[in-house]
Amino acid sequence: MYKNVLVPIALDHERDTKEALSIAKAIAEKGASITALHVMEEVPAYVAQYLPEGQLEDNVHELERRMAEELKGEDNIAIKVVSGHAGHAIVDYAKRHGVDCIVVASHRPGLTDFFLGSTAARVVRHAPCAVHVSR
Repeated sequence: MYKNVLVPIALDHERDTKEALSIAKAIAEKGASITALHVMEEVPAYVAQYLPEGQLEDNVHELERRMAEELKGEDNIAIKVVSGHAGHAIVDYAKRHGVDCIVVASHRPGLTDFFLGSTAARVVRHAPCAVHVSR
């Protein structure tokens, strides 16, 4: 049983987040902390300078709203949005917040995944804790 479970959620993919959350709840001990995390791709500085002031903060708030809508009806799940490369940001978040298990959804790998590596594969290789991969 785990005390601090992280569930990365990709809002830009058509995936059922309920399965990953069900797994997280099943492996979490009573009173455990479960966090749903979305990683927003980092906007390059040469692009960010042309965005209206406050646009990035607005994007974070919109993603938090979409996550809240996605998790409607789920109790006691914290919502976090961070920016960066998905694989690195998930691992970094887990290290900084004492996560003891990451429940990550994976897809069937395509040819590019074998050359570049998927987010789930990167998390499995570099996570400082247990990782449960669901398909």
